[in-house]
Parts: sequence; C-alpha cells; structure tokens
Amino acid sequence: MKITILCVGKIKEKFYRDAIEEYAKRLTRYCKLEIIEVADEKTPDGASATEEMQIRQKEGERVLARLEKCRQSSSYVMALAIDGRELDSVELSQKLEKLGTDGISNVIFLIGGSLGMSKELLAAADFKLSFSRMTFPHQLMRVILLEQIYRGYRIMNREPYHK
Repeated sequence: MKITILCVGKIKEKFYRDAIEEYAKRLTRYCKLEIIEVADEKTPDGASATEEMQIRQKEGERVLARLEKCRQSSSYVMALAIDGRELDSVELSQKLEKLGTDGISNVIFLIGGSLGMSKELLAAADFKLSFSRMTFPHQLMRVILLEQIYRGYRIMNREPYHK
C-alpha cells in the first residue's frame, strides 16, 4: 500500500524533520510513503474571519490541485479534522488493513494549515479523522500521524510496540 501525506506548509524545525525522517524510515518495511507539501499563506496578526476564510480557501485550492494529480480510482482520502471521527490506534490499524483488503492501494491523508481546511477540501475526503478535540500545530500533527501509521502497521503485523 502507498501512504500519501498531502499537507500545507514546510517543516522548518529540525526536531520535527528528524522525527518525520525517523518514522518515514521505519515505515519503509510496510508501505511506500510519499509526503507532498504545498505552500502555506502568511496569516497577518489580527486577521479577520473573512481573511482567515480566504487563506483556508487558497491553501485548500492548492491541496485540491495536488490531490487531483495523486488520486486514483483505488485511493481513499482521510482529512485530519477536529470534528472528524476519533479512532484509537487499534481502530486506525484495522481501518488501514480493511482498506488494503478492499483493494485500496493509496491512502491519502490531508493535513491543513494553521487555520485548518476549507469546506471544499473537507468535502473531497472520504473520511474525516480526528486525533483529539484539541488543536495541535500542523507540523507536530505530521509527526503524530506518521507515528500512528507506524503503530498501526505494527499492530496489523502483530509486532510488539511500546505503549
């Protein structure tokens, strides 16, 4: 299976990049991983609700354009969204495993920018996944997502993993 992470913004902090590299390396045993980054918009201090909506819209358009290029008939798109469905690690593992047995060859995870995702981008997803009702920096969310995908594959393969 191929896992694609389609996200807004570049990772500037070395400690995040190091963690992403580590989980990407670990995942090579289980899947093909691709991380696609699209440019983020600068958010001015004190941005109005309208300005924030416009920023989400612009970022969403960029993600949708890339999504159309990497989406195939056997793709499944999961958007990370606060109002999505919460799964525990075992449930996420089972979902990934079931997608594979159902013939899905590419699971695409969408991570929005610092202001979240546009309505259009959320509507393009097959499933909205929430890690928590809390808000996390989108850079850290990339690390958390990779760790959970790795944990999911360890669970699928009945391999030990620290708790």
